[in-house]
Amino acid sequence: MPPVTNDLIAQHNLTGDEYQKIVEILGREPNLTELGMFSVMWSEHCSYKSSRVHLKKLPTTGPRVVQGPGENAGAIDIGDGLCVVFKMESHNHPSFIEPYQGAATGVGGILRDIFTMGARPIALLDSLRFGELHTPKSRHLMRGVVSGIAGYGNCMGVPTVGGEIVFNDIYALNPLVNVFCLGVAHKDKIFRGTAAGVGNPVIYFGSKTGRDGIHGATMASDSFDDESEQKRPTVQVGDPFTEKLLLEACLELMERDVLVGIQDMGAAGLTSSSCEMASRAGNGIELDLTEVPRREPGMTPYEIMLSESQERMLMVAKAGKEDECLAICRKWDLDVAVVGKVTADGILRVKDQGKVVAEIPAKALADDGPRYERPYQPPSYQDMLTNLNYDAIPDVKDANAALLALLESPTVASKRWVYEQYDHMVRTNTLVRPGSNAAVLRIKGTNKAVAMTVDCNSRYCLLHPYDGARLAVAEAARNLACSGAIPVGLTDCLNFGNPERPDIMWQFVMAIEGMKDACEHFQIPIVSGNVSFYNETNGLSIYPTPMLGMVGLIENSERTMTQWFKEEGDDVLLLGAAREDLGGAEYLKVVHAREQGSPPYLSLEKEKTLHDCVLSLIHEGLIQSAHDCSEGGLAVTLAECCMSGAEPHLGAVVRLTRGRLRKDAVLFGESQSRVVISAKPVHRQSILDRATQYGVPVEVIGSISGSRLIMYVGDEHSTEKVIDQPVATLYDRWAYSLERTVHEA
Repeated sequence: MPPVTNDLIAQHNLTGDEYQKIVEILGREPNLTELGMFSVMWSEHCSYKSSRVHLKKLPTTGPRVVQGPGENAGAIDIGDGLCVVFKMESHNHPSFIEPYQGAATGVGGILRDIFTMGARPIALLDSLRFGELHTPKSRHLMRGVVSGIAGYGNCMGVPTVGGEIVFNDIYALNPLVNVFCLGVAHKDKIFRGTAAGVGNPVIYFGSKTGRDGIHGATMASDSFDDESEQKRPTVQVGDPFTEKLLLEACLELMERDVLVGIQDMGAAGLTSSSCEMASRAGNGIELDLTEVPRREPGMTPYEIMLSESQERMLMVAKAGKEDECLAICRKWDLDVAVVGKVTADGILRVKDQGKVVAEIPAKALADDGPRYERPYQPPSYQDMLTNLNYDAIPDVKDANAALLALLESPTVASKRWVYEQYDHMVRTNTLVRPGSNAAVLRIKGTNKAVAMTVDCNSRYCLLHPYDGARLAVAEAARNLACSGAIPVGLTDCLNFGNPERPDIMWQFVMAIEGMKDACEHFQIPIVSGNVSFYNETNGLSIYPTPMLGMVGLIENSERTMTQWFKEEGDDVLLLGAAREDLGGAEYLKVVHAREQGSPPYLSLEKEKTLHDCVLSLIHEGLIQSAHDCSEGGLAVTLAECCMSGAEPHLGAVVRLTRGRLRKDAVLFGESQSRVVISAKPVHRQSILDRATQYGVPVEVIGSISGSRLIMYVGDEHSTEKVIDQPVATLYDRWAYSLERTVHEA
């Protein structure tokens, strides 16, 4: 075994101070295997050393919380003895290096996080960021990532039911691949990753261990440069067919009352699963690597402990139940072996061929890594970003052309080319397919349904990280409310640049504060999550992207709501009021090539009141559709209401009052706390009265009619027809834009 030199320490991404702390913990110099184990467990990806101090500020408790942060996933009580288990994870760096396998193994990892808790996964969502699709590289990355998500999820029989995708050249060399998974479990049968019970056997099962993925966690904690694509060997290879067997074996083991604890081998593989399980129980674990199933000869202890080969789990069985556990795993055609036992001394002791090759306190690896309060301050360019001179931007002259351009822009355009590659109906739980405000799935055996959405406007977060994070929480909750769901819990995937830069750390701290304030106001606990730092290449960081996955509960699934217009002759109403909110708008980027200004104003009080009003209208059956206003503003929202449902698509005639606002702000401004609803005329007065009762501005703005979208904008002096387009034309531009762009030569 080579001596530990300064060069070797640097290669393992450890600082001099961190190495000295390791020496103090061990009371000696570490050997190479121990150095590698500390390296992965103390990486940013595993230890959260730059973020933990701030993450503690987030609200994580509530009457429905069954499991908060700290386990493989969070769990929320939905009644009837059931809970939903959910989490979101990132696989950004691997997906840039090898898009298909990077995305596929991201799906595999988040699925294991869910079924490790005793929940059967029923839904996946993905949140993706790519560079603009005018470059072959971005098109290659997108095609590979989408294929990887589809390939793994479809083979597992878990539907990918929704998500969101944004395109911006800031992500060209740092795509984001965030995957959300939700499962259902019995509330009293949640399993946790704990190694309790001295003497209990530790059992490895799943796939064999290979050399793929070694130092994957370290790579995920590093910035990229021009040499990054040479790191392909650190990307794991997924096998969804083995994972399907693993899932069924886990659920059977959990039914048999043979387990003490169970955990998947994700980042840092056997090292993380063993030390984290031991640390949670205040125990130690002794491993014998001679027994570990492996697919390559001559693997060293270093390689075995750091491998991130996929589809592997570690369980602690009840003493005397080993044979039953082994038999179940073999029935499902999995590799399985007793590889160790729980000990009382708190040490993770690793043996190979009878020799001790590593001896480290489990708690030191799992919990006692460095904690940094890194300096943070706003960047010098922040004022320039928010300073937008409206006088320098001409008001819209051709609103028809602007609307078509927005509908065609990949960020706004339909993502049907993507979701049609996913099997979103498998398992027959899906009530609302991709393409509405949120995905909705029935909970079989009950009358309940759950709605789920992923949201984040990273441009808002660049312009003002605090407001951007608040806006992300508000939009997610608004999407759920428009589906008829009460928000009950949230998971996050916080994607940022290099935390050693004060400007990036400032973005992170401000975003955490914004999430905290919004979640506290809406009383939505954050029960799980993930931080992905170092998303930058050659010193260029991504926009701050605190992605949020929010889950809502619909007590009566028959009251589920969708966004598209339903019947000719229905009224179209607008809840909420417009302001001159063009800062950070998609319109400014698409039409004027500007990403500037202050994000839209948000009153948390008004937003919450709007949600309560919308839910009241839905629950009483007063409305036919509900769609929140977001990217692209009111004109895009109305177009989506016309064309996002099944054919035949319905048109509408709408008249808007301009007041003192610019015409483009009325049509394309992204003012918050607004929802477009449709309703039968017989319910008009009841809706107006209800909105007034809640103190929500409301206006009848038109009716569903014909096959064209016609919009008038007027003031006290005159009214002008500003948009007049066949819905078929709007649909063609919107529905096929992504497909045309991706398949460009």
